[in-house]
Amino acid sequence: MTFVVTENCIRCRYTDCVEVCPVDCFREGPNFLVIDPDECIDCALCEPECPVNAIVSEDDLPEDQKPFLALNEKYAKEWPTLTESKGPLSDAEQWKDVAGKRQYLDEAKS
Repeated sequence: MTFVVTENCIRCRYTDCVEVCPVDCFREGPNFLVIDPDECIDCALCEPECPVNAIVSEDDLPEDQKPFLALNEKYAKEWPTLTESKGPLSDAEQWKDVAGKRQYLDEAKS
């Protein structure tokens, strides 16, 4: 089992979760983070740190967020590892409560 970064992270990219990760499993995209499922040790330290509740256990993933499991897996292989917390995106506050953000995911390499 792993934890999954879901749609809530898109256009926010808060990195509070990165600071507590003991294994550096976060990868950084242009406007989204992912968790490398091969690195995640299921410690659950990141989940409560996310200010937008974007991190969910794979076992508790809502049906509408299941595609994010594959997205995390895919981009974990492409995007660079993020080992230190940094500020959120400049307009994160405007996006943190917006639903249905999948179409805004920037899939370019960071």
